[in-house]
Amino acid sequence: MSGEHSIWRPRITVLLVFVGVMWLVRGVDMLLAQGRLAGAYGIIPRTWDGLEGILTAPFIHANFDHLLSNTVPLLILGALILLRGVPEFLFVTGVSMLVGGFGTWLFGGSGAHIGASGVVFGYFGYLVFRTAFDRRVSSAVITLAVAGLYASAMGYSLIPAAGISWSGHFFGFVGGGVAARLRYPGGTLRGVPSSVRTDPMPLEFLKPPPPPRTGR
Repeated sequence: MSGEHSIWRPRITVLLVFVGVMWLVRGVDMLLAQGRLAGAYGIIPRTWDGLEGILTAPFIHANFDHLLSNTVPLLILGALILLRGVPEFLFVTGVSMLVGGFGTWLFGGSGAHIGASGVVFGYFGYLVFRTAFDRRVSSAVITLAVAGLYASAMGYSLIPAAGISWSGHFFGFVGGGVAARLRYPGGTLRGVPSSVRTDPMPLEFLKPPPPPRTGR
């Protein structure tokens, strides 16, 4: 039991700290900065200053409703990614932020783009695409569960609408797919030998066995 606690403690801590920083920033913005963080640290498309927002914008939210709407899927989807460890979570988060942020900087509409929606879509895209690259049963089960819970909401959020950064959603989703491909090149976990994989059961076991050979 103590071994399980030692494994899960850092994973839960990382997830809570990541989301907790967003809540802390929201409190600072409301009480001290009076909402000025969005303009100063958001992604402002096609401006040199706006490039800095790629790393800071996911932690800034317009209001607590905006923050809460991102917090719930961040906790759920982030926990599913953390099933395979902190390095995987950090990798997916970083790639989703970079790809989603840079895509928004290139193609986003005018104004400052803020919020962690791109990361949420990155997590969703990663969990959806991961099965195609690692070919594991557990990944397939998670993909079906995530698709059943969030597919309609995510699809609706990709439709351009006033006040919604559809570019952040779309490129965050693309970033999740890129993270899945980079993390599992050739269908194996990079740098981890097959003897120590946490989930060694591939989808190939579902294939029927070859027909028996017939003698002459």
